[in-house]
Amino acid sequence: MRSIVVHYKELALKGRNRPWFVQLLVRNLRSALKGIDVAHVRSVMGRIEVDLGPTASYDEARERVRRVFGIANFSHAGHGPHDFSALAGQILADLGNRQVSSFRVSARRADKRIPLTSPQLEREVGGLIKVAKGWRVDLEEPELTIHLEFLPDQAFYFFGKDPGAGGLPTGTGGRLACLLSGGIDSPVAAYRMMRRGCSVYFVHFHSYPILSRASIEKVHELVTLLTQYQQHSRLALVAFGELQQQVVLAVPPEFRVVIYRRLMLRIAEQIARRWRAKALVTGEVVGQVASQTLENMTTIAEVSRLQILRPLVGMDKDEISDEAQAIGTLPISNIPDQDCCTLFTPRNPATRARLVDVLEAEKALPIDEMVAGAVAAATVEDFTWPGKGGRDG
Repeated sequence: MRSIVVHYKELALKGRNRPWFVQLLVRNLRSALKGIDVAHVRSVMGRIEVDLGPTASYDEARERVRRVFGIANFSHAGHGPHDFSALAGQILADLGNRQVSSFRVSARRADKRIPLTSPQLEREVGGLIKVAKGWRVDLEEPELTIHLEFLPDQAFYFFGKDPGAGGLPTGTGGRLACLLSGGIDSPVAAYRMMRRGCSVYFVHFHSYPILSRASIEKVHELVTLLTQYQQHSRLALVAFGELQQQVVLAVPPEFRVVIYRRLMLRIAEQIARRWRAKALVTGEVVGQVASQTLENMTTIAEVSRLQILRPLVGMDKDEISDEAQAIGTLPISNIPDQDCCTLFTPRNPATRARLVDVLEAEKALPIDEMVAGAVAAATVEDFTWPGKGGRDG
């Protein structure tokens, strides 16, 4: 068995746009499997075949394929001719000494011109396997299901299905810029947008050298992990500590958190436009912290001319943590660190800051100069998978 048969679900509903979605999924699979001996990746009548070369490890290929968005499920498969005896012989050879108490054959015809119906195909091949193995046929709860998919010139067979990442292929949903902290929420927000086909780039605000590089190192780990789901990422590191000091010296304590966030959005928007991103993404959740009341979120978002997407806005902490655990970011996010979100935070921040009051407080700051300086000083790194992250400058 030297093939992987990939099935998609949501893509099949895309009508006349489906070939474009499938083409991008094929491209992403090729990228994800780079460095593995793969003869070809091709679309074949409603499915994608990955033909593994003689030195390819299926286990390694499986780990990579399961992270590619747009895949409903995939299987380690073999293929044979339409001749039932030859096909059953190949299936039996790949089953080897495997023993089960019951089995069934489940057949599908990708080409309806094949003269036999699916139940007839199941009986023909299943009868040969039953004679050879002596296994009991159970159509309701078999211990083993042998899947057959008949194409015009060959038939695939496989013995199980691995779940895919679901969603839509990376690159079909446009480019976004995500404000990424070292916490639990924003990596999950980024993942959710990736799963909808978006290419997500990242902006991280840090307070080095006022604080340690711990938050930067955490974000490197998070971006490295998230890049496994989209193959390429970009990270902008923005020094924010000195800007916070300017705010502390000029702004009443209750408005500082809101003004920090407004500065972050202004800076992130400038970087996003350089990257030709269409929207910003945040990990905000209504009511989770002082800056995330509806009133404050509205006041903060007022500065951005880009759409702000908040995929977690109605979730609770347990739901977000469970998803972070599932995608692998939770252990990284839980590493202790100091970041700019906790630096210079007042004891009693305003929870319902009025825009008119915030605008008045901002008059004490050279906002345009602060934003331009932070954008100009930002450092940018590119990450690829398979591969390593590297600094662009």
